[in-house]
Amino acid sequence: MTATDRLLPPREALDIVRREVTHKLPAETVDLIDAPGRIIAEPLVADRDLPPFPASTMDGFAVIADDISPWREIIGDQFAGDMQDIEVTEGTCARIMTGAPVPKGADSVVPVEKTELMEDHIVVDEDEISEGANIRPVGSDLREGDVLIEAGSIIGPAEVGLLASLGHPRVNVIRRPKVSVLSTGDELVEPDQEPGPGQIRDSNRFSLKAAAEAFGCDVIYCGHGPDDEEQLRSLVTDLMSRSDIVITSGGVSVGEKDLLKSIFMDLGTVHFQRLFMKPGKPLNFMTAGETLVFGLPGNPVSALVGFEVFIKTSIRLMSGQPDPEPRLATVKLAESVQSSDRIEYMRAVVWTDDQGTLWARTTGPQQSARLMSLVGANAFILIAPRDTNYEPNEVVEAIITGQIASEQR
Repeated sequence: MTATDRLLPPREALDIVRREVTHKLPAETVDLIDAPGRIIAEPLVADRDLPPFPASTMDGFAVIADDISPWREIIGDQFAGDMQDIEVTEGTCARIMTGAPVPKGADSVVPVEKTELMEDHIVVDEDEISEGANIRPVGSDLREGDVLIEAGSIIGPAEVGLLASLGHPRVNVIRRPKVSVLSTGDELVEPDQEPGPGQIRDSNRFSLKAAAEAFGCDVIYCGHGPDDEEQLRSLVTDLMSRSDIVITSGGVSVGEKDLLKSIFMDLGTVHFQRLFMKPGKPLNFMTAGETLVFGLPGNPVSALVGFEVFIKTSIRLMSGQPDPEPRLATVKLAESVQSSDRIEYMRAVVWTDDQGTLWARTTGPQQSARLMSLVGANAFILIAPRDTNYEPNEVVEAIITGQIASEQR
């Protein structure tokens, strides 16, 4: 029996995705101001020490630590962004500002509040001054040759600051994946239309587009396809030629009008079609050259669970991120949970108590068509099949999808 013929465990399906997604997206150069949220394409290596000079961490006076002079003459002012020709000797000091280079001869800085100003000199109110006090040494932030940001890292505020401090007004980043989203089914109508008998409004197209854009993709097409094999084949073929990833919803189960399964078989290599998971059993994964095609189920929750588990993993792989798979955590159940006949990805809220323990509670009824089960959820708890219920305080794994609250919501 091949992988396309049997119910594949999610773990095995993820292994197939990791094996098949070998194409890496190319790099492009963007202005630093546009870099936040992008993925850096090459390691950032420090080309110099920072700070490049010993710098004061205080507003105060640069002095010699073991100088026993009862008072010290002020011989000059040292401001940030400037280097005065000053040399501190015994019996002297220099007024210095935070971030300013420490003048020659000085080996410590006394804060202003620890001194008394007497016309052109100061009296130090500290009994003992430590050498190096209130001075940031050369290279204390970073050393020349240090790898500061690994390739595949997401650029955030701190990374932007490092890039700026090392003189990178432009940065090489991974190109955003080009993604197309196609919902299928004659039963679907637009959100502004009144559904007729047997019809429903199309939600998957909009939720999947939103999910792709929130995950850093460029959605180049978002539309609806009819239950017509030739039109669908032509549409999918066109989208594959223009996209890194094609996402479809509906048309991959066993109904008479589930036309995409056979179309995928004709257009590329199908690696799996059915998964031992709930929701999301009829999920297709196909490759054609460097293009990935995911045929997601038509049920709204099934589609978004498939996106979270498999499509996000693929995007991370294509982008060269070091940890492509979903982030797992161990959580305690706050309530009794009934298992299913497959591994179930239950929508849940995870929070942490004051001891740091993670707790989870489901968001209520878990039907695969119930989008409300995803509203407010920040995790999927993984519930494996068994004969008895899972009881409160039992430990299970969870995929964390959002911010963890500090208390139960």
